[in-house]
Amino acid sequence: MTLERTAPSRRRFLWPVLAVVVLAAAAGTWASLKSGDDKKAGDDKKKDAPRTFDLAAGDVAPLRKEPLGRQIPVSGSLKPVLSATLRSKVPAEVARVHVQDGQRVAAGEVLFTLDTADLQARHDREMAAVAEAKARLDLAKKNEANNKALLEKNFISRNAYDSVLNTVQVAEANLRSAEAQAAISRRALDDARIRAPWAGVVARRLVNMGDKVSTDAPVAQLVDLARMEVEAQVPVSEVPYIKVGQPIDLRVDGFAKPFAARVERINPSAEAGSRALSIFVTLANPDGQLRGGMFASGRLDTAEGAPVDVLPAKAVLEEGGQTFVLVVKNGQVERRTIVLGVRNDERGLVEVREGLEAGVPVVLVKADGLKAGAKATLPGDAKAAPAADAKKS
Repeated sequence: MTLERTAPSRRRFLWPVLAVVVLAAAAGTWASLKSGDDKKAGDDKKKDAPRTFDLAAGDVAPLRKEPLGRQIPVSGSLKPVLSATLRSKVPAEVARVHVQDGQRVAAGEVLFTLDTADLQARHDREMAAVAEAKARLDLAKKNEANNKALLEKNFISRNAYDSVLNTVQVAEANLRSAEAQAAISRRALDDARIRAPWAGVVARRLVNMGDKVSTDAPVAQLVDLARMEVEAQVPVSEVPYIKVGQPIDLRVDGFAKPFAARVERINPSAEAGSRALSIFVTLANPDGQLRGGMFASGRLDTAEGAPVDVLPAKAVLEEGGQTFVLVVKNGQVERRTIVLGVRNDERGLVEVREGLEAGVPVVLVKADGLKAGAKATLPGDAKAAPAADAKKS
C-alpha cells in the first residue's frame, strides 16, 4: 500500500522539472537564431556599404605625348625568289626521266632525255646539204680560176668572167645557209636533253616516260630555295614610312625562332580598288628549312616621327565591340570610349586619337568591382579612404 502512494508523488515532482528544461532549451535556441540573424544583417549591411579603391601611383597613368613610331603588319605566303617552268624546245617523245619531285639537281644536270631518232635524221640530212654545198662551191671556184686566166689573156669578155664569179658567190651563200640549217638541227639534238638551268629543287615533274611533248610544252617546275620572299599588301598611307633595305623579323608557322628579312622591292603602283600596295620582303634560306607556301608574318618598325598622345596598352579594354578606358575624376571611376591609332607592341604603347583629354588619370589595374561608378582615391588626395576599404581584390 505504501508503494502505491510513493510512485504518483514522484511523477508529480518530475513534471515541473521537465517543463523548466524544455523552456530553457527553447530560450537557448531562440537566442542562437537571434544572434545569427543579427550577424547576417550586419554582414549584409557591411556588404552593401560603398567600396572605395585606394589607387597607388603605379595603378594609374596620364595621357602623354611621345614619339610612338609605326609598326606596319606584314604577312603572306613564302615563295622562292627564283623559280621557273622548264619547257621542251623540240617536239619529241620522252625517252627517259632522270628526276623525281623534291629532288635536288645541279646546274646543267640532265632532267629528261627525249627520243632523238627523227632529230638525228633531220641533222644527217642537213649535214648532207652542207657537203653538197661545199662541193658546188669548190667547182664554182675552179671555174672562176680558169676563167680568170682566160680573161687575163683576153680569151673571154669581162661579162663572161663576171657571170662565173657570180656563180661562186651564190655557191658561198648556199653553203652558209646549209651550215646554218645544220647548226639548227645540231642544237635540236642538244635540246633533246633537257637540263637544269641552275641548281635547285624539282618542285613538280609534269611528264612521264613515253609522253609526247610539243614545242614549248612544260615538263617540270624548278625552284631555288636559297632565297625566299613574301609579297605583302600594305595601305598606301603607310608607303612613305617604308624604305628598301628596312629590316624585319618574320615568324613562320612551325618555327620557334624568327627569321631575319629585309624589304627588297616596293611595287610602284597600288592595286585598283583596294588602295593597297605590294612590298616584297626577302630572307635567306641557306639550309632549305623554309618551303614555298608557308605562312610568315611580322611587324615592320618605321621611323618614330612626331609625338602623339599615347597610353600603356594594358589600360585599354574592349566590351561589346567598343574600346574604352577607365579614368578617375572627382573621386569616381568613369568609362571613356576612345579611338585608337598606331599600336607599338614592343613598347607596350598605343596611340589615342579621340575620347580622352590630357591630365586625366587612366586606370591600369583590374580588380573586382573596379568599374564605372565606383569610388576611388588617387595618391596625394586629401581624403583617403580607410585602409580596410582600399585593399583591392
